[in-house]
Amino acid sequence: MSEPNPWPPQGPGSGPAPARTADTAKASGGRGRRNRAPRDGIRGREGLAGWLFVSPVLLVLGLFLVVPILMALWVSLSDWNGQGSPFSSGVHFVGAQNYAPLLTKSGLAQSDFLTSLRNNAYYVLFVVPLQTALALGLALLVNGRRLKGKGFFRTAYYFPSVTSSVAISVVFLFIFSSSGVVNSLLAKVGVDGPAWFADPRGVIHLALGAFGVNNDAPPSALADTTVGGLSLWDWISGPSVAMCAIIALVVWTTAGTFMLMFLAALQDIPVEVEEAAEIDGTGRWQRFRHVTLPMLKPTLFLVLTLGLIGTWQVFDQIYVMTAGEPGKTTLTPAFLSYQTSFINNEWGQGSAIAFILFAIIVAMTLLQRFVLRDKDEARAKAVTRRAAKAARSGCGPTTEAT
Repeated sequence: MSEPNPWPPQGPGSGPAPARTADTAKASGGRGRRNRAPRDGIRGREGLAGWLFVSPVLLVLGLFLVVPILMALWVSLSDWNGQGSPFSSGVHFVGAQNYAPLLTKSGLAQSDFLTSLRNNAYYVLFVVPLQTALALGLALLVNGRRLKGKGFFRTAYYFPSVTSSVAISVVFLFIFSSSGVVNSLLAKVGVDGPAWFADPRGVIHLALGAFGVNNDAPPSALADTTVGGLSLWDWISGPSVAMCAIIALVVWTTAGTFMLMFLAALQDIPVEVEEAAEIDGTGRWQRFRHVTLPMLKPTLFLVLTLGLIGTWQVFDQIYVMTAGEPGKTTLTPAFLSYQTSFINNEWGQGSAIAFILFAIIVAMTLLQRFVLRDKDEARAKAVTRRAAKAARSGCGPTTEAT
């Protein structure tokens, strides 16, 4: 006779299945495992079809983006002189020798590189807040309910963003020339305008001069202390007069693009939310501060991130308008990389500047993401990670005794 089946039959109407015992769970590995979806079938075919659809894009990106980046990385670590293939047998690996003159060795290369970082830092400090505030203000303006001709104003504000940066730079050269429109308007109010693109004076130095600080004989504590080949007095010079003209150009041309991003976010805000706040008796500024601005936080983070990346990569305007002059006060890392590689034929050092700039952009983006993070969401994610870690360790969720 066969042994009786210890489990009751599992047919229709036979009742619920018996619970797994501790011995059964232990024999199956201690914890139940989810059934894995089969690799074949409809889901598998969908995954294969997806990879086939994106493969042309991946191929193009790999060929024209990833491969050149890897080649530039190799150039920054080699002694390639710009002739022939960088992968030929005559090109040797030199490690960090192209980075040392920029970071650790005192000299003209380090002085120029730190000067470009100073100039670009002031450029970022002025451009990013100004273009963000202008873009948000324009978006609020063209999103107003009572504004007539919204399509015209949206097109007019966005038009500079789609115009060639080289063409606009040439126009601004005439506008800010010694006899240009800007100086003519300043002359009508009794102000003698400067030679904008030939004036290397920093605006902070000019402001201090208005309070009696002699720019020709600065305080010895600042003039005699040198950091990276530049005195502290040079570090706090601020953007030059020439750089201020470029800042005005860039803010005017980029605000339109970011205006569209803010406008799309504003139109996604439910009207009922603002109406409820208005019924509660809040004023226009209170509604903007406590209702509109918090709901624009994801778009604000996007605008600030794109603005930060774009300002650290400024090249077109510098190349057309000043070429780093006057007195290297408009020199930027991107233009210095071009100048070092294509003019001075120091290809390894030029590529090293580019990768240092890449590291700076990544670090600044991560810092900005940390500062603008949603603290409540981050706290909830941390709690979820701790609970998942406790579940994997077998401890289970911990509860407080009531």
